[in-house]
Amino acid sequence: QVQLVESGGGLVQAGGSLRLSCVASGRTFSYAMGWFRQAPGAEREFVAAIRWNGGRKTYADCAKGRFTISRDNAKNTVYLQMNSLKPEDTAVYYCATDPLGGDYADRYRYWGQGTQVTVSS
Repeated sequence: QVQLVESGGGLVQAGGSLRLSCVASGRTFSYAMGWFRQAPGAEREFVAAIRWNGGRKTYADCAKGRFTISRDNAKNTVYLQMNSLKPEDTAVYYCATDPLGGDYADRYRYWGQGTQVTVSS
């Protein structure tokens, strides 16, 4: 059974930074991992993804140049470093994992409960 637990969300002023963490339990060593977000009234959208060995990373346009995804397989943890945050980044952020993964939510089998990120102007 795979479980994901996110942490690191909170309230930050525009221009500030947050680092989200997602700890995985279960057989996820060779799985891809991704971050998604969902703002109120909006659909869940892709933010970033990373292959199991960290060798390939992809980012949504909204994240390029500001967010960095990384993983530490020894700790079964994936991170999302978010810099230069904007009010439009306000959302619940979810991590997800799957043997294949990718840039689309329907390609991920396992999901965390999410962590709230609020960016004030």
